[in-house]
Amino acid sequence: MKPLLVLLVAVVVVGMVLAAEESCVGRCENGFNPALKCQCDDMCKYYSSCCLDYDTICGKKARGDTFANEDDGDLFNMTTPSTIVTPTTHSSTRTPDPDAVTCSGRPFDAFMQLKNGSIYAFRGKYFFELDEHAVVPGYSKLIEDMWGIPGPIDAAFTRINCQGKTYIFKGNKYWRFEGNVLDEDYPRDIGEGFEDIPDDVDAAFAIPALGHRGKEKVYFFKGEHYYQYEFKNQPSHAECVKMTQASPSVLFTRYTDLYCEPWEDLLTVLLGGSKGHQHSPRFINRDWEGIQPPVDAVMAGRIHISTASTPALAPSRFSRSRSSRRRHKNRRRGKKNQRKQLYSDLYRELYDYFEDIFPDYEMEAKSMPVQKIYFFKKDKYYRVDLQTKTVDSTNPPYPRPIAKYWLGCKDEPEHEKE
Repeated sequence: MKPLLVLLVAVVVVGMVLAAEESCVGRCENGFNPALKCQCDDMCKYYSSCCLDYDTICGKKARGDTFANEDDGDLFNMTTPSTIVTPTTHSSTRTPDPDAVTCSGRPFDAFMQLKNGSIYAFRGKYFFELDEHAVVPGYSKLIEDMWGIPGPIDAAFTRINCQGKTYIFKGNKYWRFEGNVLDEDYPRDIGEGFEDIPDDVDAAFAIPALGHRGKEKVYFFKGEHYYQYEFKNQPSHAECVKMTQASPSVLFTRYTDLYCEPWEDLLTVLLGGSKGHQHSPRFINRDWEGIQPPVDAVMAGRIHISTASTPALAPSRFSRSRSSRRRHKNRRRGKKNQRKQLYSDLYRELYDYFEDIFPDYEMEAKSMPVQKIYFFKKDKYYRVDLQTKTVDSTNPPYPRPIAKYWLGCKDEPEHEKE
């Protein structure tokens, strides 16, 4: 009898140990542990490695204070700039290069956000760092002094993963950086690292992968066409933890903070796009409504949670048919003011769209993930919704002046007044 009792006790103990290894109880703040079967760290959702009770025990939620508000006007919560930049005064004996003067109105070659969140604008031989309201004091500076590349450049972007490498393109070459430190064996030919992407691109931006099994994408623009490229590899969970400890990527952390219930399915819709490499170029003006090629620069804003001022409505209240929506709108005209109608129409479209894709999914009208893309053309810029590929409708309308909303310039450039 004793041997049987000992055996039963041993089985129970082993079961308890295994259960502890597969639970997040007491582990939510312990980080990644490669010795255990499942994880309870902040990135386990992204890597599909969470323990089954992760949501219940750790209670990870999408934090509203982590993301830019949808009403932020632009990337930095920009409305009317509070910091005013005036053109730099130079000696009359030397005429400054207009590309180096903040408020000259000259077009930009590229906009880029580093993994630490810093944003840079490139123009001619020079670059500017931007804060929440304007150009950071002390800029412009020479591109060559920072990155060792003589300007102008063609395009730049930073990958949104835990590594956060930055890529700069010029002519038929590209450079890869860790911050501002050039990686070994660079520059390389564009054709060597980016199959079927042409030389002399006009602009580029990157979006993150849908989890570790997904693919990070880059959109390249040249002339009247754009191209889509997918990166083939991502760091593993263990590698990502080490990289984050050594040099964290703010961009990737913001994204993985968002990668939790109930947004995973909606992120698939937002970032999924076409499958596989899109080798054949597509026309910009056919797919990106409101954007006329060519473009000078482009940059992705951070994914954020949109918020609505109207109460949640059940998807079942609306028909999926377009004709039904039109009839409903006709009946409502004149009964409510224009602002209420705008909100109602907007959320009816959203509910119908997601009901078709997720018929059993319970949505709340108050929030959903949004990704904005900024297109720069001459001295103006456009804000575009990635999912719909249409220019946002807002007041003041797009395009808006780069000088006012990005550089903090008080007045329009002199050449616009003439």
